[in-house]
Amino acid sequence: MPVDLPLGPIILAAFSIPALLASDWRQWRAGRFLFKPLSALAFLWLAVSAGAMDSSYGRWLLAGLAASALGDLLLMPDNRFTFLAGLVAFLCGHLLYCVAFIAVGNDLQAAAIGAAPALALVIVATRWLLPHLDAMMKVPVLAYILVIAAMLACAAGTWMQPVALLAITGAWGFALSDLAVARQQFVVASRLNGLWGTPLYFGSQLLLAASVLTLTP
Repeated sequence: MPVDLPLGPIILAAFSIPALLASDWRQWRAGRFLFKPLSALAFLWLAVSAGAMDSSYGRWLLAGLAASALGDLLLMPDNRFTFLAGLVAFLCGHLLYCVAFIAVGNDLQAAAIGAAPALALVIVATRWLLPHLDAMMKVPVLAYILVIAAMLACAAGTWMQPVALLAITGAWGFALSDLAVARQQFVVASRLNGLWGTPLYFGSQLLLAASVLTLTP
């Protein structure tokens, strides 16, 4: 299994993610519009450099990363219309990750075991968020939570594959980072949400992108 990561995207991520955190903390809007796309570019670049186009898993994963990058762009304006569009983009990203995990080889028993903690996350997140959602947002948010659970179960199904460690860790990190977005949007708007949610999200996407390396000859 290759262990050398492409340096270019790693250097870009090491620069852009802290810069994005600093911009959000200081509420510097121009910095957010600059460094968030650069941070998304880092995980796309990493996947391509790792050989994503050389396998079915890599191509589906790259499509999921691209959908997530689109979601990043749509969340930047901070209004309800673009938030809903971003939610759809991220939902598509989760579904594409499901296809990628299934394409690389999915063990049904492992997926069933992985579904148990995913179901627990669904219950906790639903009970937490429902009181804060208006009628317009309940259906899309609940649908999104269910898709996340499906993605986590599919990630668990890769247990016997080389991608398993990075895929499962990245999938769970992505799912948990969504809690920061939900808290910011529906519960309590605070700069602290981004302080942990942003590095967790981008770090998880980088892990998923790096998982392609486990399949590259």
